[in-house]
Amino acid sequence: MDLFKNLKATAIANKQRIVLPESTEPRTLKAADQVIAEGIADVILIGEPDEIMAKAKELCLTNIGKARIVNPNDDAAVQKYAELFYELRKSKGITMEDAVKKAKDPLYLGCLLVKSGEADGQVAGAANSTGNVLRAAFQVIKTAPGISAVSGAFIMQLPEGSPYGHDGIFVFADCAAIPAPTASELAQIAVSANRTAKQLACIPEPKVAMLSFSTKGSAKHDNVTKVIEATRMAKELDPTIDIDGELQADAAIVPSVGASKAPGSNIAGKANVLVFPNLETGNIAYKLVQRLAGAVAAGPIMQGLAAPVNDLSRGCFPEDIVKTIIMTCNQAIDAKK
Repeated sequence: MDLFKNLKATAIANKQRIVLPESTEPRTLKAADQVIAEGIADVILIGEPDEIMAKAKELCLTNIGKARIVNPNDDAAVQKYAELFYELRKSKGITMEDAVKKAKDPLYLGCLLVKSGEADGQVAGAANSTGNVLRAAFQVIKTAPGISAVSGAFIMQLPEGSPYGHDGIFVFADCAAIPAPTASELAQIAVSANRTAKQLACIPEPKVAMLSFSTKGSAKHDNVTKVIEATRMAKELDPTIDIDGELQADAAIVPSVGASKAPGSNIAGKANVLVFPNLETGNIAYKLVQRLAGAVAAGPIMQGLAAPVNDLSRGCFPEDIVKTIIMTCNQAIDAKK
């Protein structure tokens, strides 16, 4: 399965409006030029128009003039977004003067465009820290109904012919955001990852395994109890989710081991969504699978927000930004259904 070919085709057929607030960052502009040229999304850039066009000319980019440009230094243009931010945050004690300052910050202004309905998602992080990218999203866009934990997932595509997962595709979560999740947060991560599997990994029937160092009572520990409780809570949050836990990794993905260690489980040996008990294990696991198994790792995909905002690695390449824009488009398409 060519996952990104399918996601790209869906994005082109259902064009979304994506904000790129780091508008003079060279890799971002190169990605924006490609996205516009291929009709993947309608691009919104935030910055001084003259600076953006000068940088585009320097980089020999020919499509940037087709993007919408929002100038954060145009007081009249920014005023309505400042008023929106003030309404969102006045209960926290923010003043109108503070709101105007925030509305001039490209990360916040981009999220305000999404919140106002003028854009469908935002991609940033090539020149900003994860904390700054997500802080703006938390304060403006906030979390999806029933979710308070924003987490990060990776789509892992194993080499062709792999017998594991859904045609070699897995969703791993959380690999990017919450260091030591509570049982409630683990449950929310599972529900969010289940949705990510459907909307981005093209897995029609996600099978979610809550991973542990124990399988069905083989070990006793508070950490095991937390995973069992999280599994129960996930079922309450989403009664349609197909989930089981606690399961060791081999019991989750290898049919013979699953049948031996967890007979009767509808997930053991068949899992394609792996929820890790903490950030350490998730982050280590995806990097090991990427390096040792030759898997393609796409992400992190931020889960749990009311509208998609995705964070980039500051070491990313233009092609990574294009892929993240494609994923953001697909999240936005799903959110509208």
